[in-house]
Order: sequence, then structure tokens, then C-alpha cells
Amino acid sequence: MTSLAILGVGKVGGETAFLSAALGLVDEIVAYDVYEPILRAQVLDLQHTGIDVTVSTKTAAMRDADIFVFAAGTPRTPDIKTRADLLEANIPVAKRCSELLRGFPGIVITVTNPMDANNYGLWKMMDIDRQRCIGFGGQLDSARFARYLDEAGHTGPAWVLGEHGEHQVPLFSKTGVDFSLDERETILSRMQGASMEVIRGKGGTVFGPAYHIAMLIRAVLDDRRQMLPCSCVLDGEYGLSGCSLGVPARIGREGILGIEEWDLDPWESAKMAEAGAFVQGLCRRFDV
Repeated sequence: MTSLAILGVGKVGGETAFLSAALGLVDEIVAYDVYEPILRAQVLDLQHTGIDVTVSTKTAAMRDADIFVFAAGTPRTPDIKTRADLLEANIPVAKRCSELLRGFPGIVITVTNPMDANNYGLWKMMDIDRQRCIGFGGQLDSARFARYLDEAGHTGPAWVLGEHGEHQVPLFSKTGVDFSLDERETILSRMQGASMEVIRGKGGTVFGPAYHIAMLIRAVLDDRRQMLPCSCVLDGEYGLSGCSLGVPARIGREGILGIEEWDLDPWESAKMAEAGAFVQGLCRRFDV
């Protein structure tokens, strides 16, 4: 039996639970949310689909899951300028999550923002192999990048590394198209504001994140050994340590099977260094 645990089943967590069940990725879902009415409603809504999946709300069962998705905490609203501004509010939630997962042998997927810092924090507090902590965000950023490239009349590989936030690093060098500096900065600016447009319109991003989280879950459970942009705890890769940052990672049943260090052009290298320095600053909150 394949089991998925999700801590925080609001908009993104709830939709991830539904997609995981609807796509037949798991046999059991263990869901929990500190807000009892939303937990009860999401469980009932999932059960009312008639999908053949077992649903539990027992937190003790989360330790027995194959994959644990951390999606709890304070979400971003139109009043919150950047994801990084959520750090102080969500550090206590990450600490509670690490306590809940003490002795957990499976794969952790971090969604809660600021995702990169929280992924590093969970790894640090849980004291587990770094390959078992995967931060989600790069797939969504890359999908947005692909859309903006298409709008500019270009098609090609769309990869985004760096922070899942203001310091994301779209890899224009991988597109096969020569973009000017102004064109790069214009597209980057649009990407930085992409989620806020959705948040202002409907209160939060849901479909995009949940879909790509489900694809990440599938990559792990099916041992696809697929290359995906994920936030990984770094130990010298790209010249960085002391942080978790978006990099090309091969994902399979054991989590992060390997990190590829790609050649970046000067603009991308500078942006990657800025992203690393910024996220390192956030991650130091977990080193005290």
C-alpha cells in the first residue's frame, strides 16, 4: 500500500490530495490541518468522490507514509509582498512538523513558503539525509517561464533555478534563443509577479502548484529518475552550502538521486550567486 501524508490541507494541500487520489498515485492519504472545519470538509469532499482511496486523519500514521508533504502554515496574501516575508510566521510550524516526523523514513516534499528556507530547516531539524528533503517550486516557476517564452514567440526548454521567489533564475541560455539583457529582465520581472496576479484574483494559487506537486509525487513513487528543477540542500554544488536552492535534480524512489551542475552564462551565474546569498541569510535562522 502506497501512503501519502499531507500536513496542511487548505487550498494547495487539499487539491494535492485530490489529484493524488484521482490520478491513482496512492492507496492511502493521511491528512491533517490545525483548522478542524477545513480538515473535516476536505476529508468529506474527498470521500464523496467515490475514489477508492483510504483517508485517515491520524497524525501518528504520518510517520508510516511513503511521502510527506509539508503544506501547512501562513499562506501568502496580497498584503504579503514576498514569500520570504512569511519566514518568521512559519518557522514555528516547521518546527512542529519536524517534531511530528521524528523517525520518519520516507521522502519529504516542502511546499510551505518561504519554501527553500523551510526545506533547509526541516532537513536540519529532522537530521536526515539531504536526498530525502525535496523543495517544491521550480517546476511551477519553469511552467510560468515556458508560458512567457511562448508569448514572446519562442519555444524551447524552460528551466528556472535559484530561489522560489524574487531571486529565481530563468535559464535563458538553455532556450537556444539570444535574449538581450532588457528582454531577460522584463521576463524575469513578469515571473516575479506571476503568483500575485492569481492571489489577488482568487485568494491563492491552487491548480498550478497542486498539479506539479502531484507530478513530483509521481516521479518519486514510480522511480522515474526524472530531471526536475527542485530545491535541494546544497553541499558545494554551484559553489553554495548552508542553504536549499533550486537546481536540476534527478528524482526517484529514494528522493534526490543526483544534482547536475550545469554551465551558466554570466548573467545566470550572477543571479544564482545572489539567490544563494539571499537564501543563505534566511536559512541561518535555522542554524541558531
